[in-house]
Amino acid sequence: MYFKYLALSSLVILYSLMFIGGYLQASGQGLSCPEWPLCPSGILPSAEYLTEWMHRLIAATTGILIVATAIGSWKVTGSDTKIRITGTLAGVLAVVQITLGAIVIDTKLHAVIVAVHNGAGILLFAMTLLTTLFAFRLARSSTIQTKA
Repeated sequence: MYFKYLALSSLVILYSLMFIGGYLQASGQGLSCPEWPLCPSGILPSAEYLTEWMHRLIAATTGILIVATAIGSWKVTGSDTKIRITGTLAGVLAVVQITLGAIVIDTKLHAVIVAVHNGAGILLFAMTLLTTLFAFRLARSSTIQTKA
């Protein structure tokens, strides 16, 4: 059962994304790359845009993993309502979060939008964590049933 590892990968990369995002915010580099989705230097960043570019690259990867986890939560054998709800909410929140990130850049770090972006990030982390916990519980229960 690979679904639990997909969910865990989503959680780990999301945590990394939140860590880098916090670093960008605390160091004042939130607008180091003032355009979205690409920086002025194009697809590959120059040194001045590297941290912000990494944040965006990890955000795209995180979004793909979380949406894949959301789809998997519906397709995995034995999934129940809880894992489908948390997986789906995580997928929706991932799309919302990326959209909010673009709006944060377009509004030049407007405080209210940044606060909403941070709050949605916390909800996204919570839903991804719950999905991962449910996935490991699902994997454990299917292993027990197989052995019995």
